[in-house]
Amino acid sequence: MTVLIKNIKELVQVEIQPRQYVAGREMAKLETICDAFLLIEGEIISSFGRMKDLGHELESSGSRWHKVIDASGRMVFPCWCDPHTHLVFPASREMEYIDKIRGLSYEEIARRGGGILNSARNMHVVPEKKLYRSALVRLEEIMSYGTGAVEIKSGYGLTTEDELKMLRVIRRLKETSPLTIIATFLGAHAIPQEYKTNPAAYVDLIINEMIPLVAAEELADYIDVFCDRWFFSVEDTDRILNAGMKYGLRPKIHANELGSTGGVQVGVKYNALSVDHLEYLGKEEISVLKNSETMPTVLPGASFFLGLPYAPVRKMIDAGLPVAMGSDFNPGSSPSGNMQLILSLGCIKYKMLPEEAVNSVTINSAYAMGLQEELGSIAVGKKANIFITKEIPSIQYMPYAFGSNKVEKVILKGKVY
Repeated sequence: MTVLIKNIKELVQVEIQPRQYVAGREMAKLETICDAFLLIEGEIISSFGRMKDLGHELESSGSRWHKVIDASGRMVFPCWCDPHTHLVFPASREMEYIDKIRGLSYEEIARRGGGILNSARNMHVVPEKKLYRSALVRLEEIMSYGTGAVEIKSGYGLTTEDELKMLRVIRRLKETSPLTIIATFLGAHAIPQEYKTNPAAYVDLIINEMIPLVAAEELADYIDVFCDRWFFSVEDTDRILNAGMKYGLRPKIHANELGSTGGVQVGVKYNALSVDHLEYLGKEEISVLKNSETMPTVLPGASFFLGLPYAPVRKMIDAGLPVAMGSDFNPGSSPSGNMQLILSLGCIKYKMLPEEAVNSVTINSAYAMGLQEELGSIAVGKKANIFITKEIPSIQYMPYAFGSNKVEKVILKGKVY
């Protein structure tokens, strides 16, 4: 099907020569076209430009459209790319939310069997069909807020059987959802209770049993480790990532959420696609990241919900780094996949300019998922994952009006929703 969107008030994040990502001062720049059109053929963006050039464009290309959308007064953005979620989970954890209100810390809740271990117990008993249906509802919700691509991790299984169950659910979501989905194996999300006195044995299980089976079924695009205090050490992480590499699994690392523990350094050592969280980040980590191809990815929803420090994003950008943002959608520390809220938190809490924030949830977050060649910007040949806003006055209004959904229509792979 060919779709023509005309009279676009402003077409946002356009690229003539697509880039891998933007960094440093370039993050404050956002290319747009006012009074624009966008032409989609099949699943792909085939052309865009100013309305005054539309007639010539259609005449020269010989295009015929099946659907015309008049976007007068509205803007068009590339869909958000959410590079870090735990969206497949068995149940909510609102009672732990009450514990947090009463003053218990994330670590205290985890040490008494809450947190990830709580979700793992529920994961063991939930039927696969129920797990799939609940995740599909969440995907539909985040799509309504403008997300067109999402990374989903395992990690609430913590046994071989349950980790494989989660990854099979993610595979089924890939096959049935219109969103572009990336699967990440996170067997090293927490140390199960039965391995508390011998965590090395659990690392052995991940390396010798889980990773080979995950690879054999081709269930994961990436591998992840929660390298932080009270979770997995740098040495554990090194062993797991080395094993994953042998099966072609590139890392995406949880790092420096609870302290400066060397997670960034080990991630860069193994050419991680991204290192995520980064609430505790100093000059050494910034220097290591600057000389790498690893995308620093921050998760303001977790800091907001848990009352953690916020990553030093201004220092990162001022040092010349790129920054991506993700929702960290999960039942314990960030129970929201609303990337419009993440955009707002980036401006409010990280002091990002709206242009920087938009770059962090489009082009840079696409890179953090390995999807920069097909998503993250409006460019000829890229996948037609875009959304049309309601009538809004400016780009800046998108993060400013944090309490309302500004998306009117979503188009994924050329299909209008």
